[in-house]
Amino acid sequence: MARHKSNAPPKLTQQPRKPQQSSGAERSALYARREAAKVLHTVLRGDAERRAVASIKSLVFSPSVRNKRGTFALVCETLKYLDVIKDETPSIGDAEKFLMRRKDALLSGLATLLVRKKVKSVEELLDLSQLNGHIKQRYVRVNTLKMDVDSAVKELEKLYKVQKDETVPDLLVMPPGSDLHAHPLVTNGRIFLQGKGSSMVAAALQPEAGWEVIDACSAPGNKTVHLASLMKGQGKIIACELNEERVKRLEQTVKLSGATSILLLPSFSVRAILLDPSCSGSGTVTDRLDHLLPSHSADNTNYDSIRLHKLAVFQKKTLAHALSFPQVERVVYSTCSIHQIENEDVVSSVLPLASSLGFKLATPFPQWQRRGLPVFAGSEHLLRMDPVEDKEGFFIALFTKTNNLDKPKASELPEGECRGRRKRFYPFLWPKVFFRAWNGRLHGSRR
Repeated sequence: MARHKSNAPPKLTQQPRKPQQSSGAERSALYARREAAKVLHTVLRGDAERRAVASIKSLVFSPSVRNKRGTFALVCETLKYLDVIKDETPSIGDAEKFLMRRKDALLSGLATLLVRKKVKSVEELLDLSQLNGHIKQRYVRVNTLKMDVDSAVKELEKLYKVQKDETVPDLLVMPPGSDLHAHPLVTNGRIFLQGKGSSMVAAALQPEAGWEVIDACSAPGNKTVHLASLMKGQGKIIACELNEERVKRLEQTVKLSGATSILLLPSFSVRAILLDPSCSGSGTVTDRLDHLLPSHSADNTNYDSIRLHKLAVFQKKTLAHALSFPQVERVVYSTCSIHQIENEDVVSSVLPLASSLGFKLATPFPQWQRRGLPVFAGSEHLLRMDPVEDKEGFFIALFTKTNNLDKPKASELPEGECRGRRKRFYPFLWPKVFFRAWNGRLHGSRR
């Protein structure tokens, strides 16, 4: 039987639609939104719990963040308009979609905010922030393990005006707003974006090539690798850090610098110690962008007083211990704080012990004009940076041993002091493989 051909038109099979590929700009924006959300979650939660976390800049410019510029802008703008966003957004749900649906309401809220602040534009509103009048120059430290200063100047001058700093030999000064975060010299570790106050700390210690030096509380590692540069890659630097997350950042910094003389272990034949312990960070509030956090506008007088006292207790103990290393000849104590309780008071409290061990206060950078507050004899040797005049607050004290022969024997010290030295334990002293101390708890055992 013959088959009849159908006159019906052939059915068209619908081809599956290929997923639309997002452009590079869209992917970059997506990364920025996701990464900004993570940063905001961390800093806002830490701020609400009054718990110390990394600064906004540290989180944004960590190696894991892909779109650093976009993330930084989103985080800052979100924090600036946090009050408006809180009033308009729900506590749960897809915040990004919600914000797009409520765009008109947010703009209306912004208009209300402009009226309340008695300004006419967003630019004028931003001028009211604490950044107003606090424009800083960009400082760049040359990693002389990989590049000489003149070569760095020649390369950077292709983009910006560059000057050599008058105080720190390997530090360069560039105009405010100079953006170098993605520059090849930064990404390959030939230069480091490091402030002047931070760069002065290692330079004040003046470590010599071949020495053994401890950097206590060393993460994120900028001062550690600066020590390696000053020592021309010779000798040994023992970098100590207890916090495991910060250890990862320290390792990344050391690897980027190319320094091979840095060990994450302590030793007891050191000649110099750089001690930059935890502090209030009050001298770098603007750099850290802490003024954008909700707690900054709240009344935290009592909380700040308690926190400063606890910090000062820790700072005094660590400085006293650093001075007690038998072969140490130089100790630098530094903070990025403006408070007397963390600076002059800490130094004054250890002076009797320092004197008994043969130490005296020396004068780092004699040409520097701003010195310590006149609260005890010898404070003129201390160095201060002013948040207004120098655009950041910093403090440096340099102890140098006058004569090793003058150091008293244990039998000549008061019995209480001898017992105290034998019993002291501080986190930066021991290898992490043996001890792990945190929040007053000790894990592991001493062999």
